[in-house]
Amino acid sequence: MILDWKKLKRPILALAPMADMTDSAFCRTVMGVTESKKSIESMEITEPAILTHLTPLTPRLIVFREMVSSEAVVRENKKTINMTTINPVERPIVQQLFGSDPDVMAEAARKIEEEHYPEGFDINMGCPVYKIVHNFNGAALMNEPDRATEIVKKMKAAVSVPVSVKIRTGWSDSKQCLEFARVLENAGADMITVHGRTKIQGYSGKSDWDRIREVKQRVSIPVLANGDIHTAELTLKALEQTGCDGVSIARGALGNPWIFQQISEMLDGKTSTPVSWNKRVEVMKTHFAFHIEQYGERGVSTFRKHVSWYLRGIAGAKKYKEKLHIVKTVEEVNFILDEMKDKI
Repeated sequence: MILDWKKLKRPILALAPMADMTDSAFCRTVMGVTESKKSIESMEITEPAILTHLTPLTPRLIVFREMVSSEAVVRENKKTINMTTINPVERPIVQQLFGSDPDVMAEAARKIEEEHYPEGFDINMGCPVYKIVHNFNGAALMNEPDRATEIVKKMKAAVSVPVSVKIRTGWSDSKQCLEFARVLENAGADMITVHGRTKIQGYSGKSDWDRIREVKQRVSIPVLANGDIHTAELTLKALEQTGCDGVSIARGALGNPWIFQQISEMLDGKTSTPVSWNKRVEVMKTHFAFHIEQYGERGVSTFRKHVSWYLRGIAGAKKYKEKLHIVKTVEEVNFILDEMKDKI
């Protein structure tokens, strides 16, 4: 399947690329719980393999894999190359790349397509983190429209799938995105995702949905809104306020992989299905199994970041979170997860 952003069912729902979070294990989990024929409560998620038999909400839901370094891909860094491996249940999937050299970006995309054939590529021109922008990557590219143009053009020429771009509203001026979006469209970008904050804001303040709406009004290619879309209810508000073709959800999906199923239910005029405590635990177990499959024994410690999100704000869950943050073996984690059932 090759994505055609202009023909996808509206509104488009996307899992946003998040460093260290939207890996294969999490993308598989999101696609698994986002099932179109059964309610969440009726799903039997007892073994990881069950998720491969489900029918995701395609073509409405697209998952974006966490960003990888184009330089590392071209150097054939083993860890980075492994990050681009795709499990069939994740499809359709978009691989995000970061870098500032147009030729290296194009070659990295070519290599990944040749090896794994994702349904699309996304260029990170929005990350505000210092270790990314200080090398003219991420949001720094918004200050270099000529370089950004060259990256898009060369990547488009190197691959057969669509190339999209994620940006912010600007570096420090939130109006910067209005012209920059046109630059990207003229360069050949197939879709743009706009995070409603400037680079200087980082993740503070409020996402400017009105500015995102202005971007949508200035370009003819699809635009996804991103930022402060944490619930199904907020998704509907963001779609109405921005007029965008869809939404890209980041932190709203962490510890909450069923958010896309709930959004789809609300879009269909239904009441979103609540998630029981036991179902939450079952999904955690499945996600953990995928995580261990991907990372081995060290996944016991790296999964803790997900535990914090799954149990965030849930009364009575603190003692389980504390236990899961100190255990050291797969068996101990599964024992505690089993112990949690029927307790809240």
